[in-house]
Amino acid sequence: MPSYLDLELAQAAYKLMNEQVKVKKGESVLITIDSRADFRVAEEIAKVSEMLGAKVMLAWHSTPKGYGALTMPYLPEPLIACADKTDVWIELNDQWLLYSPMWDAAVTNGRTRQVMLGGLGVERIVRCIGQVDIPTQKEFQDKLTAMTKAAKSVRITNPAGTDVSFNNHPDRPFGNEIMYDTPGGHFLLGQIGWAPIEESINGVIAFDGTISGGGDAELGHLEEPVSYIVKEGRIQEITGGWQADILRDYFKKLDDPNMYLAAHVCYGCNPNAKLEGCTTEDERVWGSTEWGFGHQGSCYTGGAPREAKSHIDGICLNSSVYLDGKKILDEGTFIEPELKKLAEKLGK
Repeated sequence: MPSYLDLELAQAAYKLMNEQVKVKKGESVLITIDSRADFRVAEEIAKVSEMLGAKVMLAWHSTPKGYGALTMPYLPEPLIACADKTDVWIELNDQWLLYSPMWDAAVTNGRTRQVMLGGLGVERIVRCIGQVDIPTQKEFQDKLTAMTKAAKSVRITNPAGTDVSFNNHPDRPFGNEIMYDTPGGHFLLGQIGWAPIEESINGVIAFDGTISGGGDAELGHLEEPVSYIVKEGRIQEITGGWQADILRDYFKKLDDPNMYLAAHVCYGCNPNAKLEGCTTEDERVWGSTEWGFGHQGSCYTGGAPREAKSHIDGICLNSSVYLDGKKILDEGTFIEPELKKLAEKLGK
């Protein structure tokens, strides 16, 4: 029996595995999914991978608690053992395995292409992959990545109260998330992430989209802004309403100084992403910026990961970005001429 968006889902899965991951005949593909995620997506990706000649393993398991290293006590040992023994790992888990020790092992082994698509159900993967013009999106992201990487200083503001400045590290990698054909950690297209020089990060980061991090920090949509007062890359104070109180208590509960350290900043630039409470999609809402604090993956450090018990992400909507003093993004709209032209082609 046909199901809702069957054909569109098949197209999205094929685009993912053939055009982005570029699966080769004989490669091993591991797909992980927990009991809260949409199994139809996993099944379709498995079918496409098999059609492309891969050796496929689909690991369906109970949903762990927490995020990052906090997930490990809940995971079956066979799953932990196989994650870094595959050519491709597609993570569909609703409760992410991202930033866990098993994820660190997989993305640093020089072999595994790990793609984190946590929580993407049928509609989301169709919208955020299947319906995106990949060549134009790649041109846009390549241009934005090159401009940002060339900048020494960056300032970000937004109407909710963000006003934070920092300097870029010339040797750290940029995660331009659209192609997944090289070893390491990868994420849903429509995001560009990097780690600034931590000691240079100063100001206010005001989240007005969503905040996620597993456990008590899974705040979802914010009723009012939650702000970090940051000095030299470390949270000094968390301000806001009742949701800020919950987040502040969660940081204290983890009792880990590294949780207060900035891990990365990202652009959100997926033309079809919606703010609906799925963090994987929320972080790619067009014109937003996103900050992560806590565990810092090797994809950001360019070397060994900086370990922490967990990782907490927050989204700043309608951002403005200044590169070396020049504004390229104005409250969610790209105004730099080349970026503006490509954005219009993408429907933005």
